Amino acid sequence: MQLITWNVNSINVRQPQLEALLKDAMPDVVGLQEIKCETAQFPFDAITQLGYYAVASGQKSYNGVALISRDEPKDVTVGLPNYKDAQQRVIAATINGVRVVNVYVPNGQEVDSEKYAYKLAWLDAFHEYLADVLAQYDTVVVMGDFNIVPTDHDVYAPELWRDKILCSPPERAAFEGLLSLGLQDALRIFATNDPLFTWWDYRQGQFEKDEGMRIDHFLLSNSASARMTRVKVYREIRALERPSDHAPVAIYLKD
Repeated sequence: MQLITWNVNSINVRQPQLEALLKDAMPDVVGLQEIKCETAQFPFDAITQLGYYAVASGQKSYNGVALISRDEPKDVTVGLPNYKDAQQRVIAATINGVRVVNVYVPNGQEVDSEKYAYKLAWLDAFHEYLADVLAQYDTVVVMGDFNIVPTDHDVYAPELWRDKILCSPPERAAFEGLLSLGLQDALRIFATNDPLFTWWDYRQGQFEKDEGMRIDHFLLSNSASARMTRVKVYREIRALERPSDHAPVAIYLKD
């Protein structure tokens, strides 16, 4: 079972790349973030024609998440029930016996800004939400763009980013708090200290210089992590013309 997370940074721009990924990689589940379109404008028909189901929670121009799957998604929920928010950031479903939570965590913009305070409050609510999910479901996969660099191993120049947005101690503590619920950081199960960057800024040729960060994550419950066989970062898709600044990231679970 291959599961992919990908911040597409606009489905309207990246739809051809998504369709190629579905045809070539034939994943079982894809979680998209930053679709940046209203739900009705999501390309459901094109995805259905490729043999997939799709559910989405979008909004005009910003945010938005979607789940694409070979098996029909069941018990679909959107948002955080314990946090009122107009921003569309969470969609979850049970797919082939796995509870999949797809998330786009707020960026936070700058440490100590209003958006940073919103991010930390949102992460507190997300922590409570995941605790409830883990109490209800045995096999859980949380995927998405977390906008958090967990450790100094996960950023190209840790000294430049120390205490800055995405790398600040409160953000990292929030990430560790999610792991403390009993979740495993999937990309670190096999590649303990490899960088495994998933995001590179468009500016200053950072992809070509491999000056990136790991901010796209899979967090797995114990039963899910026991099934994991490998991980993959689709760097070749980040190298295409008109790419997202994120690469798709995949994990593989044995049946």
